[in-house]
Amino acid sequence: MKTGSCTIIIKSGGEMASGIAVRLYRAGFRNILMLETPRPLAVRRAVAFCEAVYDGEQQVEGITARRAETPGEIRELWNGGMLAVAVDPDWKLLPLLRPEMTIDAVLAKRNIGTAMSEAPLVVALGPGFTAGVDAHYVIETNRGHNLGRVYAEGGAQPNTGIPGDIGGYTTERVLRAPVDGIVAACRDIGSPIRAGETVCTVNGVPVAAAIDGIVRGCIRPGATARAGLKLGDIDPRGVVANCWTVSEKARALGGSVLEVLCAHLNR
Repeated sequence: MKTGSCTIIIKSGGEMASGIAVRLYRAGFRNILMLETPRPLAVRRAVAFCEAVYDGEQQVEGITARRAETPGEIRELWNGGMLAVAVDPDWKLLPLLRPEMTIDAVLAKRNIGTAMSEAPLVVALGPGFTAGVDAHYVIETNRGHNLGRVYAEGGAQPNTGIPGDIGGYTTERVLRAPVDGIVAACRDIGSPIRAGETVCTVNGVPVAAAIDGIVRGCIRPGATARAGLKLGDIDPRGVVANCWTVSEKARALGGSVLEVLCAHLNR
Protein backbone atom coordinates (compact mmCIF):
# COMPACT_ATOMS: atom_id res chain seq x y z
CA MET A 1 0.00 0.00 0.00
CA LYS A 2 1.31 3.45 -0.92
CA THR A 3 1.62 5.98 1.90
CA GLY A 4 -0.69 8.41 0.14
CA SER A 5 -3.58 5.95 0.02
CA CYS A 6 -3.30 4.78 3.65
CA THR A 7 -6.16 6.18 5.75
CA ILE A 8 -5.23 7.05 9.34
CA ILE A 9 -7.65 8.22 12.00
CA ILE A 10 -6.35 9.84 15.18
CA LYS A 11 -8.64 10.17 18.17
CA SER A 12 -7.85 13.69 19.46
CA GLY A 13 -6.37 16.77 17.86
CA GLY A 14 -4.44 17.91 20.92
CA GLU A 15 -0.73 18.56 21.29
CA MET A 16 0.52 14.96 21.27
CA ALA A 17 -1.92 13.87 18.57
CA SER A 18 -0.89 16.82 16.43
CA GLY A 19 2.80 16.02 16.81
CA ILE A 20 2.05 12.51 15.60
CA ALA A 21 0.09 13.87 12.63
CA VAL A 22 2.99 16.16 11.69
CA ARG A 23 5.47 13.27 11.60
CA LEU A 24 3.13 11.04 9.62
CA TYR A 25 2.39 13.81 7.13
CA ARG A 26 6.08 14.52 6.60
CA ALA A 27 6.66 10.81 6.00
CA GLY A 28 4.21 10.95 3.10
CA PHE A 29 0.96 9.89 4.77
CA ARG A 30 -1.72 12.34 3.62
CA ASN A 31 -5.09 10.75 4.45
CA ILE A 32 -5.16 11.76 8.11
CA LEU A 33 -8.34 12.56 10.03
CA MET A 34 -8.41 13.79 13.61
CA LEU A 35 -11.57 13.26 15.68
CA GLU A 36 -12.43 15.79 18.37
CA THR A 37 -15.02 16.87 20.91
CA PRO A 38 -17.24 19.92 20.30
CA ARG A 39 -15.12 22.08 22.65
CA PRO A 40 -11.49 20.93 22.80
CA LEU A 41 -9.41 22.15 25.75
CA ALA A 42 -5.87 22.22 24.36
CA VAL A 43 -3.28 24.09 26.42
CA ARG A 44 -0.60 24.28 23.72
CA ARG A 45 -3.09 25.71 21.24
CA ALA A 46 -0.42 27.03 18.87
CA VAL A 47 0.61 23.46 17.97
CA ALA A 48 -2.76 21.70 18.22
CA PHE A 49 -4.83 20.96 15.13
CA CYS A 50 -7.97 20.79 17.29
CA GLU A 51 -8.14 24.60 17.12
CA ALA A 52 -9.65 24.08 13.66
CA VAL A 53 -12.85 23.11 15.50
CA TYR A 54 -13.18 26.77 16.56
CA ASP A 55 -11.47 28.64 13.74
CA GLY A 56 -12.14 26.38 10.77
CA GLU A 57 -8.43 26.03 10.01
CA GLN A 58 -5.18 25.54 11.92
CA GLN A 59 -1.55 25.37 10.85
CA VAL A 60 1.20 23.56 12.74
CA GLU A 61 4.75 23.85 11.40
CA GLY A 62 3.41 24.81 7.98
CA ILE A 63 0.94 21.91 7.74
CA THR A 64 -2.72 22.88 7.37
CA ALA A 65 -5.76 21.17 8.84
CA ARG A 66 -9.34 22.20 8.20
CA ARG A 67 -12.61 21.28 9.80
CA ALA A 68 -14.84 18.90 7.86
CA GLU A 69 -18.29 17.48 8.49
CA THR A 70 -18.77 14.61 6.03
CA PRO A 71 -16.66 11.85 4.46
CA GLY A 72 -16.90 13.73 1.15
CA GLU A 73 -15.50 16.91 2.68
CA ILE A 74 -12.75 14.91 4.40
CA ARG A 75 -11.63 13.30 1.14
CA GLU A 76 -11.69 16.68 -0.60
CA LEU A 77 -9.28 18.05 1.99
CA TRP A 78 -7.01 15.04 1.60
CA ASN A 79 -6.95 15.55 -2.17
CA GLY A 80 -5.88 19.14 -1.52
CA GLY A 81 -2.96 18.07 0.65
CA MET A 82 -4.57 19.04 3.97
CA LEU A 83 -5.41 17.19 7.16
CA ALA A 84 -9.01 16.95 8.27
CA VAL A 85 -10.50 17.61 11.71
CA ALA A 86 -14.04 16.50 12.52
CA VAL A 87 -16.21 16.90 15.58
CA ASP A 88 -17.03 13.27 16.28
CA PRO A 89 -16.76 12.43 19.99
CA ASP A 90 -18.47 9.06 19.44
CA TRP A 91 -16.11 8.10 16.56
CA LYS A 92 -18.99 7.40 14.16
CA LEU A 93 -16.79 8.13 11.14
CA LEU A 94 -14.58 5.12 11.82
CA PRO A 95 -16.71 2.49 10.04
CA LEU A 96 -17.53 4.90 7.21
CA LEU A 97 -13.89 5.59 6.30
CA ARG A 98 -12.49 2.13 7.09
CA PRO A 99 -9.01 3.26 8.17
CA GLU A 100 -5.90 1.14 7.89
CA MET A 101 -4.82 2.51 11.27
CA THR A 102 -6.45 4.17 14.27
CA ILE A 103 -4.50 5.90 17.03
CA ASP A 104 -5.98 6.59 20.45
CA ALA A 105 -4.18 9.77 21.49
CA VAL A 106 -6.85 11.01 23.90
CA LEU A 107 -4.47 10.40 26.84
CA ALA A 108 -7.40 9.72 29.16
CA LYS A 109 -5.24 7.34 31.25
CA ARG A 110 -7.91 4.69 30.61
CA ASN A 111 -9.60 3.05 27.67
CA ILE A 112 -12.79 4.94 26.86
CA GLY A 113 -13.83 2.72 23.98
CA THR A 114 -10.93 1.82 21.69
CA ALA A 115 -11.00 -1.73 20.31
CA MET A 116 -8.70 -3.81 18.13
CA SER A 117 -11.58 -4.38 15.70
CA GLU A 118 -11.52 -0.72 14.60
CA ALA A 119 -8.77 -1.21 12.02
CA PRO A 120 -6.09 -3.66 10.85
CA LEU A 121 -3.67 -1.66 13.04
CA VAL A 122 -4.74 -0.03 16.32
CA VAL A 123 -2.26 1.87 18.49
CA ALA A 124 -2.92 3.46 21.88
CA LEU A 125 -0.85 6.01 23.78
CA GLY A 126 -0.08 5.90 27.47
CA PRO A 127 -1.47 4.02 30.47
CA GLY A 128 -4.87 2.38 30.60
CA PHE A 129 -4.36 0.01 27.65
CA THR A 130 -3.04 -3.53 27.29
CA ALA A 131 -1.31 -4.47 24.05
CA GLY A 132 -2.99 -7.43 22.43
CA VAL A 133 -6.23 -6.75 24.30
CA ASP A 134 -7.24 -3.10 23.79
CA ALA A 135 -4.89 -2.32 20.91
CA HIS A 136 -2.30 -4.09 18.81
CA TYR A 137 0.43 -1.87 20.28
CA VAL A 138 0.77 0.54 23.19
CA ILE A 139 3.29 3.40 23.24
CA GLU A 140 4.99 4.75 26.35
CA THR A 141 4.21 8.43 27.04
CA ASN A 142 6.07 8.89 30.33
CA ARG A 143 9.16 11.08 29.94
CA GLY A 144 12.38 9.25 30.69
CA HIS A 145 14.39 6.33 29.41
CA ASN A 146 11.39 4.49 27.91
CA LEU A 147 9.59 7.44 26.27
CA GLY A 148 8.29 6.27 22.91
CA ARG A 149 8.88 2.59 23.61
CA VAL A 150 6.49 0.32 21.70
CA TYR A 151 4.84 -2.47 23.68
CA ALA A 152 3.53 -5.53 21.85
CA GLU A 153 2.61 -7.04 25.21
CA GLY A 154 1.53 -5.43 28.45
CA GLY A 155 1.14 -1.68 28.76
CA ALA A 156 2.70 1.67 29.53
CA GLN A 157 3.89 2.80 32.94
CA PRO A 158 1.13 3.86 35.35
CA ASN A 159 0.26 7.55 35.50
CA THR A 160 2.54 9.26 38.04
CA GLY A 161 0.48 12.45 38.25
CA ILE A 162 3.73 14.44 38.06
CA PRO A 163 4.37 16.57 34.94
CA GLY A 164 7.58 15.91 33.04
CA ASP A 165 10.73 17.76 34.02
CA ILE A 166 11.46 20.81 31.85
CA GLY A 167 14.32 23.04 32.85
CA GLY A 168 14.41 21.48 36.31
CA TYR A 169 10.71 22.12 37.07
CA THR A 170 7.74 19.73 37.12
CA THR A 171 4.55 20.69 38.99
CA GLU A 172 5.76 24.31 39.35
CA ARG A 173 5.49 24.98 35.63
CA VAL A 174 1.85 23.84 35.26
CA LEU A 175 -1.09 26.17 35.90
CA ARG A 176 -4.34 24.68 37.20
CA ALA A 177 -7.83 26.06 37.73
CA PRO A 178 -8.38 27.11 41.37
CA VAL A 179 -12.18 26.96 41.02
CA ASP A 180 -14.86 25.93 38.55
CA GLY A 181 -15.72 28.64 36.05
CA ILE A 182 -14.96 30.52 32.84
CA VAL A 183 -11.36 31.17 31.79
CA ALA A 184 -10.54 34.78 30.88
CA ALA A 185 -7.80 37.43 30.77
CA CYS A 186 -5.24 35.04 29.30
CA ARG A 187 -1.72 36.24 28.56
CA ASP A 188 -0.65 35.65 24.97
CA ILE A 189 1.25 32.49 24.17
CA GLY A 190 4.92 33.42 23.87
CA SER A 191 4.70 36.20 26.46
CA PRO A 192 7.44 36.47 29.09
CA ILE A 193 6.13 36.00 32.62
CA ARG A 194 7.52 36.49 36.12
CA ALA A 195 6.70 34.41 39.18
CA GLY A 196 3.65 35.90 40.89
CA GLU A 197 2.21 37.52 37.75
CA THR A 198 -1.28 36.57 36.61
CA VAL A 199 -1.47 34.37 33.51
CA CYS A 200 -5.26 34.05 33.40
CA THR A 201 -8.35 34.12 35.61
CA VAL A 202 -11.13 31.65 36.35
CA ASN A 203 -14.38 33.33 37.38
CA GLY A 204 -12.25 36.33 38.27
CA VAL A 205 -9.85 34.37 40.48
CA PRO A 206 -6.25 35.05 39.37
CA VAL A 207 -4.02 32.16 38.31
CA ALA A 208 -0.41 33.20 38.84
CA ALA A 209 2.85 31.79 37.49
CA ALA A 210 4.98 30.04 40.11
CA ILE A 211 8.21 30.47 38.13
CA ASP A 212 9.79 32.85 35.63
CA GLY A 213 9.63 31.86 32.00
CA ILE A 214 7.55 32.01 28.83
CA VAL A 215 3.84 31.26 28.50
CA ARG A 216 4.24 28.19 26.30
CA GLY A 217 0.54 27.38 26.40
CA CYS A 218 -2.71 28.69 27.82
CA ILE A 219 -6.20 27.35 27.45
CA ARG A 220 -8.58 29.17 25.09
CA PRO A 221 -10.32 32.19 26.66
CA GLY A 222 -14.00 31.52 27.25
CA ALA A 223 -13.44 27.85 28.04
CA THR A 224 -15.34 26.30 30.93
CA ALA A 225 -12.91 24.84 33.46
CA ARG A 226 -13.37 22.58 36.44
CA ALA A 227 -11.22 23.01 39.53
CA GLY A 228 -7.86 21.30 39.01
CA LEU A 229 -7.98 21.39 35.19
CA LYS A 230 -4.65 22.16 33.52
CA LEU A 231 -4.88 25.71 32.19
CA GLY A 232 -1.38 26.64 31.16
CA ASP A 233 2.27 25.77 30.85
CA ILE A 234 5.24 27.97 31.76
CA ASP A 235 8.51 27.12 30.02
CA PRO A 236 11.48 28.14 32.20
CA ARG A 237 13.91 27.80 29.29
CA GLY A 238 12.65 31.10 27.89
CA VAL A 239 12.92 30.18 24.20
CA VAL A 240 9.94 31.85 22.53
CA ALA A 241 10.35 29.86 19.28
CA ASN A 242 9.53 26.65 21.18
CA CYS A 243 5.95 27.88 21.63
CA TRP A 244 5.29 27.49 17.90
CA THR A 245 6.88 24.10 17.26
CA VAL A 246 6.06 20.50 18.18
CA SER A 247 7.65 19.41 21.46
CA GLU A 248 10.37 16.78 21.72
CA LYS A 249 7.87 14.48 23.45
CA ALA A 250 5.24 14.77 20.73
CA ARG A 251 7.88 14.31 18.05
CA ALA A 252 9.19 11.17 19.78
CA LEU A 253 5.70 9.67 20.01
CA GLY A 254 5.16 10.45 16.34
CA GLY A 255 8.32 8.55 15.49
CA SER A 256 7.08 5.54 17.45
CA VAL A 257 3.76 5.56 15.62
CA LEU A 258 5.58 5.82 12.31
CA GLU A 259 7.79 2.86 13.28
CA VAL A 260 4.77 0.69 13.99
CA LEU A 261 2.92 1.75 10.84
CA CYS A 262 5.88 1.16 8.51
CA ALA A 263 6.47 -2.27 10.01
CA HIS A 264 2.79 -3.09 9.52
CA LEU A 265 2.74 -1.97 5.85
CA ASN A 266 5.98 -3.80 5.02
CA ARG A 267 4.80 -7.21 6.19
